[in-house]
Amino acid sequence: MAVAGYSGTPLIKKLGIKPEMKLLLINPPAGQAGEPDDYYSLLETNVSDQLCKKNQLPDLIHLFAKSVKEFETEMKKLKPLIKKNTSVIIWVSWYKKAAKIATDITEDVIRDYALKNDLVDVKVCAVSDVWSGLKLVVPLGKR
Repeated sequence: MAVAGYSGTPLIKKLGIKPEMKLLLINPPAGQAGEPDDYYSLLETNVSDQLCKKNQLPDLIHLFAKSVKEFETEMKKLKPLIKKNTSVIIWVSWYKKAAKIATDITEDVIRDYALKNDLVDVKVCAVSDVWSGLKLVVPLGKR
């Protein structure tokens, strides 16, 4: 079983994805034909049956952002979903510095945005050799 990072924990467990959860993937690493095959490879599980259908509220959102502009644009679109489900888990992934891929987004940018928008970060993890992830949630006092 391949795992990113030093912990040896499978990614699906790090992210807290459970079989009963509805998932919303935004810009996941894509394989052929634009399907999120690479994401499923990272998880070592095909979660396609858990993907939200139209008008379903997600339990977990995983946003992959390659730039600050993309991150902020997608987060603004998510605000109505977050208000409808304040228990939602939001993972934001960005390119690791070690990946040596040009990007203007960092963990600090994501954290600053979160704090200004009634979210807090509670966990960070290695998603792959290329992607890091920061877990955001609505603080308990605001749910």
